[in-house]
Amino acid sequence: MYRTTPFYERTSVLNKTGLWAHWSGYLSAAQYQLSEKFEYFAVRNSAGVYDTSPLYKYSIRGRDAEKFLSGVLARDIRKCRPGRAQYTIWCDDDGFVIEDGVINRLSATEFMLSAAEPNLAYFQGLVGYEEVEIEDVSDSIASFAFQGPLSRRILSAISPDVDKLGYFHLTETKIGGSPVTVSRTGYTGDLGYEIWSPADEALGVWDAVFEASEGYGVVPFGETALLMTRIEAGLLLIGADFRPSRFAWTDADKSTPLELGFGWMFRSIETESRPFIGREAIRNELSNGSRWRLIGLVLDWQSWDDVYGRAGHVPPKDHTPLAEETMLYKDEEQVGFATSWMYSPMVQRHIAIAQVRPELAALGTEVSFEVTIDHHLDYVKARVTRMPFYDPPHKTA
Repeated sequence: MYRTTPFYERTSVLNKTGLWAHWSGYLSAAQYQLSEKFEYFAVRNSAGVYDTSPLYKYSIRGRDAEKFLSGVLARDIRKCRPGRAQYTIWCDDDGFVIEDGVINRLSATEFMLSAAEPNLAYFQGLVGYEEVEIEDVSDSIASFAFQGPLSRRILSAISPDVDKLGYFHLTETKIGGSPVTVSRTGYTGDLGYEIWSPADEALGVWDAVFEASEGYGVVPFGETALLMTRIEAGLLLIGADFRPSRFAWTDADKSTPLELGFGWMFRSIETESRPFIGREAIRNELSNGSRWRLIGLVLDWQSWDDVYGRAGHVPPKDHTPLAEETMLYKDEEQVGFATSWMYSPMVQRHIAIAQVRPELAALGTEVSFEVTIDHHLDYVKARVTRMPFYDPPHKTA
């Protein structure tokens, strides 16, 4: 039995395709328009709205909430002051990533953690003698992302508190007469916000934002457009770029924070004594090295065209995001794998999120990217580059 979000009364009318996916048991629009690129370019040129209500949302509060979270989360929550948000991860005892999420610090003793997968039993099972309460508030809070270069201009017109909101900061304000929390966060790599409101007042908030957006070309966007933007932003997707360690059969099917490019979270690990879960395993990996290194890849357009041209094909430039493991080679030896790739409308190249052996992670290193044409394998030249692939200055300005 599927469920619908508090915004379904609006999204169901706007979904011209009738295409829906399932997300945590909820209907989630795959695309609203006949072309998902229409939605994608709305985000990149104006603004778009994405219903994030199916996220799991946990209220974590109490005198010892910070102490509890500092021992559970791999990133140091003590550095996140009230009124700020933090992207974070949590690991198992062996230092493998369980999952990622964003935590909003509402006050000194109150937090809200959002994640794509259910984690309530896991977090509750870690509570010991601390004075901390963890509550699933997923059904009582509706949320949507408002993303794109015009999002600040539009939102600040109806909520002036948003105008000066810093990157990964949050504020409590009102939209359409309803109390909301607005965080300057998102999953598109663009300027953007996420709006959290009481579920029973969600439609009024939605209507107020769309009324303010009149004439700006703002549209709702679905999962396909979202995944296009997240690859360009170099943002990882659970189940695609990494597998939760609790669902993996072998260590080869797991990833460490360092392998996923999160080493910046642990710059002070040697000087601090915070005993978070997985700390010793991560310290050991820092000393002894990792199996893989996260990189960005840009495929050589001439090599792509030549490979397809020799096979008698018009070289495809397909923007549809793919989340599938694709092998990488160097001197005919398999040296890594891509996990997500697409033809980027902004970069005008095929781009990929990948992992390679650490010695091949230097910028400009050339590898071969495996493609299948007419039922046989061929190889396209690719080079290591920085991520994000698309990083507009207005994102953090």
